[in-house]
Amino acid sequence: MTQQPARICILGGGFGGLYTALRLSQLPWEKASKPEIVLVDKSDRFVFTPLLYELLTGELQTWEIAPPFAEILNNTEVRFCQGVVAGIDVEQHRVYLQDGPEIPYDKLVLALGGESPLDIVPGASSYAFSFRTLSDAYRLEERLRVLEASEADKIRVAIVGAGYCGVELACKLADRLGERGRLRLIEQSDRILRTSPEFNRETARKAIEARGIWIDLETTVDSIGPDTISLLYKSQLDTIPAELILWTVGMQGSAVVRNLPLKQNQRSQLTTTPTLQAIDHPEIFVLGDLADCRDGEGQQVPDSAQAAYQQSDFAAWNVWASLCDRPLLSFQYQNLGEMLTLGTDSATISGMGVQLDGQLAYLARRLAYLYRMPNSEHQLRVGVNWIANPILELINPS
Repeated sequence: MTQQPARICILGGGFGGLYTALRLSQLPWEKASKPEIVLVDKSDRFVFTPLLYELLTGELQTWEIAPPFAEILNNTEVRFCQGVVAGIDVEQHRVYLQDGPEIPYDKLVLALGGESPLDIVPGASSYAFSFRTLSDAYRLEERLRVLEASEADKIRVAIVGAGYCGVELACKLADRLGERGRLRLIEQSDRILRTSPEFNRETARKAIEARGIWIDLETTVDSIGPDTISLLYKSQLDTIPAELILWTVGMQGSAVVRNLPLKQNQRSQLTTTPTLQAIDHPEIFVLGDLADCRDGEGQQVPDSAQAAYQQSDFAAWNVWASLCDRPLLSFQYQNLGEMLTLGTDSATISGMGVQLDGQLAYLARRLAYLYRMPNSEHQLRVGVNWIANPILELINPS
């Protein structure tokens, strides 16, 4: 009787999930023991999230930063299944999809990412916009077009959170809206970019100041209305008008993850071993925003695309090793630095002994992300387009 090949089910097609699938398909499997690799995502496209901001300013197009999974996985042995995860039975080793097939698994990779917690402030879930997905970007774009087409002299935008996402959004939107924009960043701590290197923080501060963006530090949000936001600063409540409110703070796991009988922290992140395995369930591997992980050196791994990208190599190797009776490797996180976009044609970079800002940093950031595109075919298409566009603009200026 022929033994069925093992099935590896990967939930989530972001940096962690997609790159784990691609690595797994390239590992040296013996022909007789080659597993079936199934990648599940609710969208039909992979989204290169660090470049999502460029959609708002027209610097990039959807096809460049969000290629279809069918295109990326062509010529690989990874099977893509589009669907929403409805539940996971960790005892019976089964994944259930809404209006889709039941997927039994031998190894499970959880890379579903996180959600913005919009239920912690009254009105946020009804009136605030999150910015994590391609759908979020489309929804925001639609709202911006409505506001830009209105007869209002000013378009007032409040951005909750002055971390990476908040700062990058503020600069992009300030450049897009120009003189009509009235933007303010709301941050509960005493400084912007609290965890960033000083060089990036100072460069960002100057970029924000140059664009006339107001910063409310040590300020919390009390409530959000259809066109207002109420702020609390030193026990004083102030309600101000805002046509657009963006929520960029916090992260929590999805309801499916929160309901799993696995050890997790208060943010619904699943606690893992340094080998990226769920506690008491070594057949389950967790990475990306969903993982509460300390690496082999004992350092807490941050929730970032950079960390998920690095974890994918280790997750793929450890899944392979667990099926091939090889030793597993403890994840070793390497902080390669930080890159932030600060409006159109400008960025800041700090890390690996390098500090850059302005247009040179913008170009270096583009090249770094081009290198990390999911396959060589997409790299080539995007790279040619990035080179050709400036030349065409010089030949045919609008």
